[in-house]
Amino acid sequence: MNTHTAQEITLAVHTAVEAALWAPSVHNTQPWSFAVSGDEISVRADADRRLRTADPGGRQMLISCGAALLNVRLALRTLGYEPVVRVLPDPDRPALLATVRPEPGPGADEHTRMLSTEIECRRTHRGEFSEMRVPERLLEALAEQAAAEGARLTPVGAAPAVRVLAALTAAAQEVQSQNQAFSLELLRWGRPPGSPRRDGVAIDAASPRRTDPHFAQRDYTAGRSWEGPAESGTGFAGVTALLTTPGDSREEWIAAGQALQRVLLHASAYGVGAAFHTQALEMRHLREFLRLELCSGEYPQMIMRLGFTVDDVPGTRRPLREVLEELA
Repeated sequence: MNTHTAQEITLAVHTAVEAALWAPSVHNTQPWSFAVSGDEISVRADADRRLRTADPGGRQMLISCGAALLNVRLALRTLGYEPVVRVLPDPDRPALLATVRPEPGPGADEHTRMLSTEIECRRTHRGEFSEMRVPERLLEALAEQAAAEGARLTPVGAAPAVRVLAALTAAAQEVQSQNQAFSLELLRWGRPPGSPRRDGVAIDAASPRRTDPHFAQRDYTAGRSWEGPAESGTGFAGVTALLTTPGDSREEWIAAGQALQRVLLHASAYGVGAAFHTQALEMRHLREFLRLELCSGEYPQMIMRLGFTVDDVPGTRRPLREVLEELA
């Protein structure tokens, strides 16, 4: 069992928060903030960054924050601490999602170190994948990663089911594109060329190629004077997968975020990236249809495609000073 000085613990806590910043979030909204009091890290939801139209209940916001919480845990373990986590510790403070305290621990195992190495390397993919197939053994390992956090990752092997998911994604996007509130919200998170912003999605982040079957991509440029790349050709869609949880509570949303990030980091270590499609999950009736017809009654938390990619697009995150509050 390792022992650590107060200075070492302080450094570890700040390193863990810096790792949290690299979690994925819908539209790269980064809807989180953190507070440090002594050796305790508070993970908080930033409601000002919640998608009020697409995510009125905060489900996607809490999934994003759950992914950040997983990064905190991994970073502390890699530094030789055991993270003691309390999820939703105070009912009177709904924005406080978790507290984490580092306790002396045995140190990280090889797998934890591998996941930690991928925290800043992982990127969200938008578009087609290479024709190389993801091995079944790796898909099984990814399912085990999700299960370790209380969620289920199910690769969708049946072509008709994949076509249904693609069609529902397209249908949801068509409906949303006709809704002014949805459109304005999406425009808020589109990052124009040359922008110094450290959040949002760059307009050239999406591939101009369609996938087969085609999963609709978000259009962050509609109504703007600048446009994204023109659509051309057809590419490989990769493996479609569903992330589900038995229930649909706030605690399970946070667990889904931790499961998602664990899956993504393990995949990244083997060169596999993920593209997300949340459109259908933002529409209550379509999400319920998916729960009943494709998810065996479990609640769908994420639709994604997995595949090999050689993306090297740099990630953008807000600086630590914008998201961290130091408490006496």
